Amino acid sequence: MPATGEKVAALGHRYAILLSTFIGLLLISNIVAVKLISAGPLIVDGGVFLFPLVYIVGDVLAEVYGWKASRRAIITGFLLSALASLTIWVVQLSPAAPGWENQDAFEAVLGFVPRIVLASLTAFFVGQLVNAWVLVRLRERTSGRFLRTRLIGSTLIGQLVDTVVFCTIAFYGEISGWDFIGYVALGYAIKCLAEVVLLPVTTRVIARVRAAEAAAIL
Repeated sequence: MPATGEKVAALGHRYAILLSTFIGLLLISNIVAVKLISAGPLIVDGGVFLFPLVYIVGDVLAEVYGWKASRRAIITGFLLSALASLTIWVVQLSPAAPGWENQDAFEAVLGFVPRIVLASLTAFFVGQLVNAWVLVRLRERTSGRFLRTRLIGSTLIGQLVDTVVFCTIAFYGEISGWDFIGYVALGYAIKCLAEVVLLPVTTRVIARVRAAEAAAIL
């Protein structure tokens, strides 16, 4: 039976909420990532709190809505992140108003660093596409079974690509040898661990969204 107008709107509504959440988490993570945080012997950036959630919402989009819808969300997030970086750069270059004395502080916190921006945008774009593609292909190969295994598998591959691409573009030549390998390994381990810990949340959200979409179609 064809979906009614209200049901079609409901389908679009849920996708729009997930898309907005996906992009919002991404933009917030990119902004707060400029601060380095001391966590005992470890040094992490501020994005560690929210960025793993970007991959989790990305998993929900890929698992429930498929490759094309997931790719659309990733491209939208990439373009808006690029726009945010460009806007910050233009504001940084714009002359400060008389009496506004925070230019140095603005540049210190949000200053445009081309290499870091390029690393962040490229890593997100490639890593997310790989993660979504692997998850969708594994779903096809397993006929939708083994959800947890597929989520972990796509995360391990997607986060590996994301971390290696970012660290290579951002810090290759600045950090070398075992220090570079250790930095990559630590970032990768933290991201993967966060997603594994939150795996029960991911599976529940996927089940709820899928059930809601199925009910809207009937």
